[in-house]
This record gives sequence, C-alpha cells and structure tokens, in this order.
Amino acid sequence: MKSIKIAWWLSLLVLSTAWLMVEPGVFTTNEFIPLRNLLVQYSGALAMGWMSLAMLLAARPKFAEAWFGGLDKMYRFHKWLGISVAVISVFHWFMSKAPKWAVALGLLERRQRGPRPEAANQIEQWFSGYRGLAESIGEWMFYGTLILILIALVKKISYRSFYKTHRLFALVYLGLVFHTVILTKFSYWTSPVGLILLPLLMGGVVAAVLSLFKKIGFSRQGHGIIEHIEYYPGVNTLEVGIKDLQGWRGHQPGQFAFVTSDAAEGAHPFTIASSWRESDAKITFIVKELGDYTASLKEALHVGQKMRIEGPYGCFTFDDDRSTQVWIGGGIGITPFVARMKFLAENKASFPQTIYLFHSTGQADESALAKLTADAKAAGVHLHIFVDVRGDRLTGEKIRELVKNWRESSFWFCGPVGLGNALKADFATAGEAIDSRFHQELFNMR
Repeated sequence: MKSIKIAWWLSLLVLSTAWLMVEPGVFTTNEFIPLRNLLVQYSGALAMGWMSLAMLLAARPKFAEAWFGGLDKMYRFHKWLGISVAVISVFHWFMSKAPKWAVALGLLERRQRGPRPEAANQIEQWFSGYRGLAESIGEWMFYGTLILILIALVKKISYRSFYKTHRLFALVYLGLVFHTVILTKFSYWTSPVGLILLPLLMGGVVAAVLSLFKKIGFSRQGHGIIEHIEYYPGVNTLEVGIKDLQGWRGHQPGQFAFVTSDAAEGAHPFTIASSWRESDAKITFIVKELGDYTASLKEALHVGQKMRIEGPYGCFTFDDDRSTQVWIGGGIGITPFVARMKFLAENKASFPQTIYLFHSTGQADESALAKLTADAKAAGVHLHIFVDVRGDRLTGEKIRELVKNWRESSFWFCGPVGLGNALKADFATAGEAIDSRFHQELFNMR
C-alpha cells in the first residue's frame, strides 16, 4: 500500500505544482468569475492527468508493475485514480455550471461577455472554432465517466457487465482528450502544465487505442487445452489443469494470469497453482466459487476445451533473505502457496529456508486437505490447518506459539483483507509491527 499512497500524492503534487507555476495569481484573485475560470482550468488539468495515468495503467506496462510491487497493487492505484477522477470531475462540472446557477438564483448579476482575445496563431484560431462542440462532448463524456465508475465500484453488478462496460472508458477518454485539447488555455501547452499533460494525453490515447482493438496484453498471451478437471465440493473449489501450452513464457510460483474460457464473458484473474517446467508445458489453476461465473465453470468446462491465458502477473514470489518464512493462506488464498510448494519439492536444495504454512478455511474438504498435506511434506514445509467449523480459528497468538523466531521471520499473506489486517494488528499489540515484512496480495481487480 505504501507505493500506492506515494504514487497518488506524487501525482497530485506534480500536476498541482506545474499548474501553480503557471497560475500563481490564484491565491490573490478576489472576484468570483476570474477565480472560477482558474479553478475550471486546474480541475480539468488534474482530472485528465489522473485519467491519463489510469488509462496507462490499464495497458498493464511491465515497468509499472515492478515499481508498484505487482499488478494487484497497480490496479488498486488505478481504482484510486478512478475515484479521484470522479470527485474532481464533479467539482469541474459544478464550477463550469456555477455562474449560470448563481445568476438564476439572483446571487450574481449577469455579465456581458466582451469579445474574446484574438488568437495568437492559426492553431489557436482553429481551436476556438470547436469550443462549442468540445463543451458538449465534455459534458456528455462526464456523465458517461460517472456511470462507468459507478458500475466498476458497485460489486453487486456482475463481473461480466463490469468487464464489457469498462472497455467503453477508451471511447469516453478519447472524447475527453478532444475536450481538453480544445478548451485548455492555449498558453498552457508551452508551459510546465503542457510539458506534463501532453505526454500523459499521448500515452493515454495509445492505451485507449490498444484497448479498443483488444491488444492489451496481446504479447503475453498463450493458449492450451484442458487436461483434467477436479471439483472439491467441501470447499466449492475447482481445479483445472491445462496442457500443451503454446506462447507461454513460464511463470514463478505465486503469480497469476488472466484466463479466458468464453470470449463473451472475458478474461478472469486466477492464481496459478503449479510450478513451471518447460519440458511438459502444463499449468494448473484453482478456482473458488465466488459468483455466478465461477460457480458455472464446473459444468461449463470440459476436458479438451481450448483456453486462452495471459500473463504471468504479480510479484508475490517469495523473494527475500529471511531464514524463516511464515505463509498464511486464507481460503482460496492458499493457491500461491500450493504453487510454491510444488516448486520447492523439486528445488528444495536451492532454498534452505524454514517455512511454516498456516491455512485457515471456513469449510473442509478431506481430499483437498490430503493433497495440501502431501504437497507440504514433499516441500519440507511445516503445515498447520485451521478449520472454522471445527472450532479452530487462526490468530496471531497461535502463530507466535508455533513459530519461535517469528520476530525475525517474513510473512506472506494471501486471503481475506480483514484477516490480514487483524493479524497485523495482533502482532502490533504483541509489541512487534510487521508491516515492513508483511507481503500481501490485493487480489481484487475491481
């Protein structure tokens, strides 16, 4: 989360500083209309700067994933940017309408507009001829932006609807780029504002075009055929094995991929539950029934079916120099640890760390637990299972009892956010804040 907060504040600081360098008079402007005009320009530049960053992140650039520490955290920043765009856009829209409303309410006298200053060059003159169109497009795109952000945030709306409508952001963004280019004060384009905003807009346009032509992640796609399917009814979880992978460049345990079984449904992110061996070109996913789509997979999928896979993504790869690692998998969050154990079973000599795995699950499936136990034994991992329905609840106290050198250990957590936060708070109460060595997946792509 630290990288997300730094990125948000840095983006606000850079965009705001660039604008204040050009418009320092905003602090000494006393009249409403001149101040309103400045705030419209500022809020517009900030909104489009943030929206351009969101578009760039949607293209899933590799360099950004490395900086944020995984696509999950990059997408969380994308979400923060979307909410920020919604807030500042409402302010921008309100300020653009405020004079008309103030006049209608009798709070402001209608002012006669004088002639606009003459254009300094032919480009500015050409821009001025499209102001009316740019204003109309901007207003409709603003309404579209709010609707699309609302759809993305309301979890009761299906992932399928979210996936299909979210792609419309590319069109909305292109409309807003036109609005911005035409209506931004012309002198800004040769100022610090333009030096920052123009590259962002250009990058955002490229990302939007890639999205419209379905080319995002295209170079990282592979495909294979379903080899086996196994359902674990006790935990409502499906295991899907895929063979004959072509175009896949391999992965590290702990990473995930976007998997497409139905083009109409679109790609869904699933954590990889197997290690990679180029010699057999196979990959396994474990999928929890969390909605209509995932619940339907046990009937919809069949052996021999072709699957498209894009990735790998994520930096939850167990890389650190600690002699002891504590793994905590809550529910379906056990998946990355399964992949790592399969890897360690074949490469244990190269990774001599002592590892404790704590698996917390609401329900139990004996077949699944037997496989987990076998994987842990083969990898040399100390496994501890806590099943809620049996009265076993995982707490920080129990971890401290079982891991004597927990103060020197690193923690790798994948599971419900509430459980992760509760454990961190528990350790802090015990006198040891573990945030700096607590690695956590934010496995929520909305």
